[in-house]
Amino acid sequence: TSFDDIVINDKAMFDINQTISRIAYFDSTILIRGESGTGKTALARHIHKNSNRADKPFVTINCGSIPENLIESELFGYEKGAFTGADKEGKKGLFEMADGGTIFLDEIGELTYELQSKFLHTLQEGTITPVGSGQTKRLDLRIICAINCELKNMVAAGLASRCQVSLAY
Repeated sequence: TSFDDIVINDKAMFDINQTISRIAYFDSTILIRGESGTGKTALARHIHKNSNRADKPFVTINCGSIPENLIESELFGYEKGAFTGADKEGKKGLFEMADGGTIFLDEIGELTYELQSKFLHTLQEGTITPVGSGQTKRLDLRIICAINCELKNMVAAGLASRCQVSLAY
């Protein structure tokens, strides 16, 4: 495993890189937790770069940066005529764009309960259903998620509405 793009200046980072070297080749779903600005995106990219999917797409999305009314169509895509203003041809979602590679969902805790349920289905079944479609599409993806909240504390405080998916899987 190459660590050229990660700075290792303490034992904690060395340990993280050792873990990455062990998990990079496995296609398991990964959750990276850490405060904003700690390099979660760099770690996700590093995992992808050192995986068997390195020559495939690496698609990244900040779930907190897309308005709630658009996030579902951005992630899952949509069929033509799915909603007012929809592209005449429909649109591939980010999950489909990452097919064969890795999708990195930063700030996954920002997804609504409804979207978390749909996302959980994607995790479990490996399929998506574009908005306005009754047909599912099977995808070959590695999913890496990141969150900056302490999940157990949020659940205990009854604030898990934005962190449920990460706990559920």
